[in-house]
Amino acid sequence: IAKGRLAMMAIIAMFFQDGLTGSAWGDWALYTDSPLRAFEAELGVQPPTGFWDPLGLSADGDAATFRRRRAVELKHGRISMLACMGYIVPEYYKFPGYLSPSTGLKFSDIPGGLGALSKVPLEGWLQIGLFLGHYEGQFFRQDPKRAPGDFADYGVFGIGKNFIFYRGDPPVITDPELKKKKLNSELANCRLAMVAIMGMFYQDGLTGSAWGDWSLYTDSPLRAFETELGVQPPLGYFDPLGLSKDGDKEIFNRRRESEIKNGRVAMYAAMGYIVPEYYRIPGFLSPSAGLKFADVPNGLKALQA
Repeated sequence: IAKGRLAMMAIIAMFFQDGLTGSAWGDWALYTDSPLRAFEAELGVQPPTGFWDPLGLSADGDAATFRRRRAVELKHGRISMLACMGYIVPEYYKFPGYLSPSTGLKFSDIPGGLGALSKVPLEGWLQIGLFLGHYEGQFFRQDPKRAPGDFADYGVFGIGKNFIFYRGDPPVITDPELKKKKLNSELANCRLAMVAIMGMFYQDGLTGSAWGDWSLYTDSPLRAFETELGVQPPLGYFDPLGLSKDGDKEIFNRRRESEIKNGRVAMYAAMGYIVPEYYRIPGFLSPSAGLKFADVPNGLKALQA
């Protein structure tokens, strides 16, 4: 089952890259008509995906729209990195003293994760909102003359003249190659953090635990199938679309049969892409047409041969 699932993902990717590039192995150099080439020299274009835009949002090649989206990506990514740290740090350390002396609420009384939302007083949330809004509106305004995410008077790690604990000139990286490497690293970490924080919110919301203890999610309808074949770590019973949430055994069996059948076909198809790269059957595929096996191209082009 595991190999069938892998093969289904693999063969779809092979078809996709073959259709785009005309090569069974997706040689990007062959996809000369791609509008994404307008942005392939931008920051964040990193292996193994290169310029990754599966929804084709940049297919029109609009530089202004790309710039705006890059600024939004950086902003959300930076917030997500702080949010992830906000999940992790309280597991090991909490400020001493009181969050709200008037209500007798200590920092140590605040639970981790989403549970904190109901514990912090309204006045506390107003203070947080006003503080962030002040920085957002006063200091972190995007200058169209500067690179996305680059703010005047701010340098490495967002440290600048108006930073809370710093009053000097902003620290800068003068080496162009080192700066490019650091900015690429920031984008990679931003993307990881955005995915990570959504996962933390989701598992926290389901299980009531900041780290998603599955044993706490006793009401899950998926438990009806958690002893079935294919329930393997690290995902356990993986059903992100909730197709089995009704717990219907008959429908589950029908889907399992389809999964196994499609997986087996996909395994053969994946091998059909791989083997001809190293070995072809000798002789003729069609003696009457003089067509040899060696003459048949690999991948989707074989359909025309």
